Amino acid sequence: MAEYKLGRRPMVAPKMMMKFGDFQKKTFPTPPVSGDYSPKAMPALNRMYCNDTRGCCVPAWFGHAIGVFTGNATGIPVQFTDDQILQMYSVIGGFDPANPDATDNGCDENVALDYWQNTGFLGHKIQGALSVDATNWPEVQDCVWLLENVMFGIGLPQAYVDPFPTASGFVWKLAGPSIPDNGHCFGSMKWSPSGLGISTWAMLGTMEPDAIAAYAVNSAGGQLFAVITQEILDRGVQKAPNGFAWTDLVAYFNGMGGNLKFP
Repeated sequence: MAEYKLGRRPMVAPKMMMKFGDFQKKTFPTPPVSGDYSPKAMPALNRMYCNDTRGCCVPAWFGHAIGVFTGNATGIPVQFTDDQILQMYSVIGGFDPANPDATDNGCDENVALDYWQNTGFLGHKIQGALSVDATNWPEVQDCVWLLENVMFGIGLPQAYVDPFPTASGFVWKLAGPSIPDNGHCFGSMKWSPSGLGISTWAMLGTMEPDAIAAYAVNSAGGQLFAVITQEILDRGVQKAPNGFAWTDLVAYFNGMGGNLKFP
């Protein structure tokens, strides 16, 4: 049986941020029925980034997400070394490779997002993050379509880890209560009527809409985010030029000290 690590610390309080839905207009265009930003990122998504042996799921997903953004922007996804991911785990989560048993305690994804925005993750910065309403399936799909990502921070139900998935193609359904001690961070870059395509532990699976709505919400100790970069903005404007308040989005992030440039 496969054994992996998790690594999301239980949420103390939800991060306060603007909502993706605040920028949708009444004339919002209908996204394609399905879409997938993973093909150009597979060299990065295929990397375990040490999450089989360490509770570094947060920096591992950041590495995967950067692979998605850069792969779709340039055709060549950025990849990191395992040592670089563990370096970020040390900075963000306090991991000490000289004392791993005592310090392999995971990360707070809110702290990690702030670091990614303010300092940068191995040379790559985001402008910030938007919260996504996990109970609003059309909004979730719209977000992945326009921003090419969502990031989960949830307590996995026991059925998701007992047993762990062993290969790509697994499906996470509604399966009992969220377990805070099973905290995990992972992300999506794909949507279809069956759910979101998710990336974790160097595998690709699917999470169904009912499960997303149940687990990625504050009441279950979960969160759902989307991050924004200049590359994402440039491509998103081309997809929905008049159905999204892009100028308001840019003003919001730049008002927090960002440096987004409207195409």
